[in-house]
Amino acid sequence: MTTGTDRARSAFGNVQDEATYRKAVRSKEKFLRKFGDDSKAVYHLKAADVPVISETLGVRDLVLADGSDALDIRADAEAQPLPQKTERTVPSAGGSPVVVGNIRMGFGHYRISMAMASAAHAMGYTPYWLDLASFRESTGSKVIEYQNGLYSMGSRLSQKVGAFDKLFWEPLNSEGFRKLSYNSGDQKNAELCVPLFQDLPRDVPYIGTHVWPSQAAVHAGLTHVVNAIPDNWPMALHLAEGSIHTVQTPSAYLGYHQLRGMDPSRQLRPMPKGSLVYTGHYVDHELVSNIGRDCAARRERVLGGGAVRYLISVGGAGAQQDLFASIIEHLIPYVSRGEAALFVNVGDHRDVWDGLLASVHGLSELTQIHFDDFSEVSSFTDSALDGDVTGIHAFCDADIFSAVYSSNVLMRCSDILVTKPSEFSFYPVPKLMIHRVGGHEAWGAIRAAEIGDGTYEMDDTDEVLSMIDSLQSDRDLISFMCDRIEQANAIGVYDGAYKVVELAVNGIG
Repeated sequence: MTTGTDRARSAFGNVQDEATYRKAVRSKEKFLRKFGDDSKAVYHLKAADVPVISETLGVRDLVLADGSDALDIRADAEAQPLPQKTERTVPSAGGSPVVVGNIRMGFGHYRISMAMASAAHAMGYTPYWLDLASFRESTGSKVIEYQNGLYSMGSRLSQKVGAFDKLFWEPLNSEGFRKLSYNSGDQKNAELCVPLFQDLPRDVPYIGTHVWPSQAAVHAGLTHVVNAIPDNWPMALHLAEGSIHTVQTPSAYLGYHQLRGMDPSRQLRPMPKGSLVYTGHYVDHELVSNIGRDCAARRERVLGGGAVRYLISVGGAGAQQDLFASIIEHLIPYVSRGEAALFVNVGDHRDVWDGLLASVHGLSELTQIHFDDFSEVSSFTDSALDGDVTGIHAFCDADIFSAVYSSNVLMRCSDILVTKPSEFSFYPVPKLMIHRVGGHEAWGAIRAAEIGDGTYEMDDTDEVLSMIDSLQSDRDLISFMCDRIEQANAIGVYDGAYKVVELAVNGIG
């Protein structure tokens, strides 16, 4: 089930030099020696329910089947009930399948996948979740897990060792991943994931929320692949020739179109017509459809003298713990006086919460725990939408889906999201942007600052704490960001997930 095209040799007509290609081949061979060759293995898939998102987003998880219990994806989709009609629902979808290919690398790509699944569900499709890192016996999954482990380690180390961040991590994330030559190695390694695709119909609508699932789907011969690029900084890392590439911003569109800076030694051919589409931000239907209500509630709270609600969502790599501790310590006096409330979601990193308890004096006394019970989290957020909230609330869940989606439901009842300029940069909630983890994230903060739905990126702790003081004393700053969110929503800035689903189903008209 392969196209026979060696995509490691060139990208959009830009030929890779022979040394780059040989290096890519050696990379694939290294992983074959390390993890084994399963190119002739037979992997059958079946659909299963998953915690939280099966019920809320109608998601079916693709897992390995026992024996020959192969997936009939179209029959399974037709058997699923359609969601209730909304203003963005397309009733004629009839439960048709949309596959969302992803990996867990931090929480960001899972979060984008949930946005795609949410949009597909609201439009009447049945979303299928294909996590290429979850098939532990497959060579491709082992490769992804190995590389993800290295990336997570680098993210954490970059926040602890300034020299490592400045001399290695920042350059790698901004310029190393930008090089066209980097794409060659990824293309070769993605070939190792092809055996996992044999049960998928070649023409099934498919959305990749990381480049490896997108590249693998193209190598496997799928014909309706959309590669949803997450970053606002053009990098060859995210190229999957043979798919439709989507971007969230106009600046990313122009940068990717020209393959800007991906090989300074030569003038590259631009991406051809039909391979790149600007869609707008990838945001969940539940958030987009409630923008007006949620912004109105924020204004009523903050301008009426209520507590300002801050949401801190710790990323999947668990980095920036010292900074979070400083922010929480600074907020405690405001919380004690009833002038602020704080939500802290540490995802599935219980060790991060334990570390915060150990380093922030008085934190445990003010905190109510919401651990490992998403139904209780959902009840809490439902009541918080219209009711009062005081104190500090901590959220943690060993289940990855609950851990990630908890931040989604908490965003709606929060006034300020404290976040690095990652995938959260594009969400319709007022944002306080702390320092990035990796140079490629910088342009996410630039996008938010220019739209006005978030602050500029703040490089040091004192600057972050000063902005918190300003948000507390001048509540109009939060109202200002809500105004910008509503303006952006009026012109479709946050409709990217719906448009990606449409492209996967219908292609470019």
